[in-house]
Amino acid sequence: MILVTGGAGFIGRRVVDKYVGAGHEVRVLDALLSDTHREQVPPQFPDAVEFVHGDVRDQETVEAALRGVELVSHHAAVIGRGREILDARHHVSCNDLGTANLLVAMTEAGTRRLVLAGSVAIYGDSQYDCSVHGRVRPSRRSRADLDAGRYEPRCPECGNELVSSAVTESDPLDPPRNIYAVTKLAQEYLVGAWATETGGQAVSLRYHNVYGPDIPYQSPYSGVAAVYRSAVARGEAPIVYEDGGSMRDFVHVDDVAEASLAALRWTGSGHRAFNVASGTPHTIGDVAVALAEAAGSPMPVLTGKYRLGDVRHIVASPARIMRELEWRPRIGFEAGMAEFATAPMSGAP
Repeated sequence: MILVTGGAGFIGRRVVDKYVGAGHEVRVLDALLSDTHREQVPPQFPDAVEFVHGDVRDQETVEAALRGVELVSHHAAVIGRGREILDARHHVSCNDLGTANLLVAMTEAGTRRLVLAGSVAIYGDSQYDCSVHGRVRPSRRSRADLDAGRYEPRCPECGNELVSSAVTESDPLDPPRNIYAVTKLAQEYLVGAWATETGGQAVSLRYHNVYGPDIPYQSPYSGVAAVYRSAVARGEAPIVYEDGGSMRDFVHVDDVAEASLAALRWTGSGHRAFNVASGTPHTIGDVAVALAEAAGSPMPVLTGKYRLGDVRHIVASPARIMRELEWRPRIGFEAGMAEFATAPMSGAP
């Protein structure tokens, strides 16, 4: 039996379908929080799936949900940046207290296998190289530079613009840039400590920018792909920050769900992290244009606006998961965005 926490969510539903399709018994635990479940009604699951309406922060609920469970796929979390510091209590409570409560209950129940839905946000920024000084770690972009339209990070030694490259799971982590990233990093530390202390087996899947059908409509927590998709759904031009040149990796939700299935094949011990990405980065401007063209909506508007603390580029390599778990992304950017542009959205009017 596999317990999928957050299994009623955008990614969790796809993970449940993959597990059931592979012949696993599945139980879903989901609080149906109003952040992403506006009607607070569970989706239609396959008949064999048992649904439990409850919160991972509630001890008795989690203990009951773990009965007969051999592995937990932990997706229950508040996602995205939302209202920043004003959401700190909510993010920390749902993401970190909830994870801690789950790990305690798993330890007491003797459940020793965990797959964690992690995030690329914990890296902070991509790797950067200077043509003169080699690999460097730039300072955070200043308000003065952003106001002047100087968006690319600069070498701390000579001031030259830097060239970004993908991070790997072995690279040192930058200090997190926002509350969400702080809570996702804390999740990984909690899971790593649990695996060490109990002899458990934990896999962290560091999801990149996930998109696809049924993504939440017009939610402040859903990321740039959902924001642009919501705009074209209203027949409006996507509003693009900075100059649209920020680089991200957009990975289809079906490929992400396949990664959760692939994680079950890991036979190592302790805690192992894997980047889940398409391996073909695109700018946020690329996404906005692709969606607008496919939907026939007005073309994107570049505003020059910015959010202080946003990273310019964050791209990570999926080489480890491709090598060790034989996972491959199947849905390319062009086909995926063309489908996404007109696909249904969760909670859309």
